[in-house]
Amino acid sequence: MAPGAILRVTALLRFILLVAGAATATATAARFSRLFSFGDSLTDTGNLVLLPAGRDVPERRLPYGQTFFHRATGRASDGRIAIDFIAEALELPRLKPYLAGEGADGFRHGANFAVGGATARDAGFFQRRGLRSVPVSLATEMGWFKELLPLLASSCPQEQRKITASSLFFVGEMGGNDYLNAIFQNRTLDEAKTFVPGIIDAIRSSLAELIGVGAKTVLVQGMLPIGCEPRVLELFKLKHGRSTAGDDSDYDAATGCLKSFNELAEQHNRALTAALDELRRAHPGTAIVYADLYRAVTDIAVSPRRYGFGGEPLFACCGGGGGRTT
Repeated sequence: MAPGAILRVTALLRFILLVAGAATATATAARFSRLFSFGDSLTDTGNLVLLPAGRDVPERRLPYGQTFFHRATGRASDGRIAIDFIAEALELPRLKPYLAGEGADGFRHGANFAVGGATARDAGFFQRRGLRSVPVSLATEMGWFKELLPLLASSCPQEQRKITASSLFFVGEMGGNDYLNAIFQNRTLDEAKTFVPGIIDAIRSSLAELIGVGAKTVLVQGMLPIGCEPRVLELFKLKHGRSTAGDDSDYDAATGCLKSFNELAEQHNRALTAALDELRRAHPGTAIVYADLYRAVTDIAVSPRRYGFGGEPLFACCGGGGGRTT
């Protein structure tokens, strides 16, 4: 499994308790007829593998998909991912990837626009800085949604608003790939931190677009503690030499995660929650729910056995390294 995938999967159970609980609590007041999702590999149900950029990605092959679907589906997991459980909690079918081209009838219960590797900022932002990225941004995904909406409700704005008002919109983690694209291409953590304001602006703008077309319930996922990701831990060890994982002061004593990288995630989440507060004040008729994935993963890193996992949750199963020792 790809570096970081195991940690993301182990976070799933805790995350579902938070997210599906919030979604179903909202659903008691109004039954959702559709579910639309946006995001990166945490949410992608098969869009990346339908793009040229995903021609050779490991999500095309086992062990991806082996435990539930018994085949690779394009999900960055060996089974289901968070959006699958949210759909089940809302008694809706699992979402089909938008790029599968199902047409209006195939998307009558919603659609998934998330793409593995997607960024909050557009490709031009990275190109200007000499960085590579998957050529799909949150704005791209929002554009796909706007293309689909008229197919579901003709071109009548009133009919479109009936659909958006009765739908749940899930905006999965965005920004992690923006930061890690820079870090894994030999840019400093300090440079990555300068991306935060622009990333939050991009997320805010997309949320405002959803509200503008009539969204009444939006669930927004915060950022993972990236200092707990096995691939980040492995990169840090490699930069310090194979004989050492760095000074103990680099790591959080309770979790074993890298403090400086988690500080970036915390900075991102503080800015994101502030932006959500602004949107709530500006749009009191829209329920905007924050899903705290950072806390979910941290809880697992501190007490993995409480959630049914082994004693070393920061190690990837295959080839991705992780943890504090070589």
